[in-house]
Amino acid sequence: SGIFKNADYTMERLVKIAQKLRTEHRFNGYIHLKAIPGASEDLLHEAGLYADRLSMNIEMPTKEGLALLAPDKKREDMVQPMKYLRKAIIENEDRKQTVSKSRLFLPAGQSTQMVVGATKETDLDVLGIATAFYKKMKLKRVYYSGYVPVSNDNRLPAIGTPVPFIRENRLYQADWLMRFYGFNVGDLLSPSAPQLDMEIDPKLSWALKNMHVFPVDINIADYQLLIKVPGLGLESARKICQARRFNRLNWEHLKKMGVMINKVRYFLICDKDFERKDLQPEQIRSFILNGGASKYKANFSSQLQLF
Repeated sequence: SGIFKNADYTMERLVKIAQKLRTEHRFNGYIHLKAIPGASEDLLHEAGLYADRLSMNIEMPTKEGLALLAPDKKREDMVQPMKYLRKAIIENEDRKQTVSKSRLFLPAGQSTQMVVGATKETDLDVLGIATAFYKKMKLKRVYYSGYVPVSNDNRLPAIGTPVPFIRENRLYQADWLMRFYGFNVGDLLSPSAPQLDMEIDPKLSWALKNMHVFPVDINIADYQLLIKVPGLGLESARKICQARRFNRLNWEHLKKMGVMINKVRYFLICDKDFERKDLQPEQIRSFILNGGASKYKANFSSQLQLF
């Protein structure tokens, strides 16, 4: 973080800007402020009264990585403000139940960011740390930023090393699965396989390793199981659960819902018998990767869409 003079002075300037936007310019839109490590709790609290969200970036995923690249920074200086904000958010939520007109404190919560690819942490390390922060600090979001080589420091990847955009994208996809699809880190990664697959998305990777779960009967499976089917999202699963109350669904129904048949057909039973039950996971992987309209077809661009 860029700090002028000291942490409190910098945080105070940020708070004044947010305050001016709210009180003088009557700005009612979204404000996302940076929380400065080492700033006082009073200033953090004041910032929380004007901002929708505060972010305290932990920079490196692990203490070891931070000590290697930024020995002057301490992890606790970043974690302690997050603990305070978590406590203040909970207290404000309790107060709102008794005082209806109490001022909102960080209505969009707090977030953090980690740089990936600068040090040697695995995806298992990164997502394990993200999970801990989600649970302990009640974070709304963890952001992942692929490291961009800018110096010849021998502790870092050399200039010219490709920015890990694909890895960044896979981490976001895995994060999304853990927050909204009922997956945990152990479902997606293990000590023996600590890195996400760069060719296919994490849900498909999980499914191919757990073919005993499939095929799923589209007319019987509950919502929590449907959302684990590669190619089915939250909205598609909701539509399926609603539609099958009135009709027994078939492949045409799924097509009309916008479901990606090229992928789901390997994991579903619909109105007909499962015709691909003898295919091995590697065969299914190959068929999906080589599918004519597949988004997985290489060569990979340096930029990938999240969804």
